[in-house]
Amino acid sequence: MARRFALHLVMAVAVGLVGAALLHLVIVLLLPQFSERDAYTRVLAKGEIQRFWRLGETPDKSGLAQDDPYLQTAVCAFDLGESPMRVAGTNPGVPFWSLAVYDSGSNEVFSINDRTSVAGALDVVLATPVQMTLLRKNLPASATQSILVESQSSEGYVVLRALAPQQSFAAAVSQFLDTAACTPFEWRSRSRF
Repeated sequence: MARRFALHLVMAVAVGLVGAALLHLVIVLLLPQFSERDAYTRVLAKGEIQRFWRLGETPDKSGLAQDDPYLQTAVCAFDLGESPMRVAGTNPGVPFWSLAVYDSGSNEVFSINDRTSVAGALDVVLATPVQMTLLRKNLPASATQSILVESQSSEGYVVLRALAPQQSFAAAVSQFLDTAACTPFEWRSRSRF
């Protein structure tokens, strides 16, 4: 009886080890396929960086889509290697908007909404630590009401969402997202930066 138990135990361990080895092999072989489907890579697949791209109701070639019929969404990839970036927009009567900034590893760096912004305006300047130090030393008048955000990563993406709880808000939401800017913040000459 003890021999039989030992034989069953050895068989169970062997089957477990073979199963673990097969699972490990499958994971290693599938890893490249999944690593190219992270959120940052999908946002980059939308097109040029530092430009907002609206998401549709169905996934496009990048695989991104808005998942809530009441929240319209736009995304923008950025690279702070050359200069800081400004995200700005005027609110034509949108009842709620939110902005989230993510690094290239999809870690949230910063978030804000119309309730926590200055007078409900969308005006955020995103910069690396070095750029932020230089910017604060010589803050231009055009950025005195901007929210300054420091990012440890120079690459990432921004997600801008606006709420349209009723059809009557759809035009205002579309105007808000279509006119929102995600552009380099040229606040001093290139030769001095």
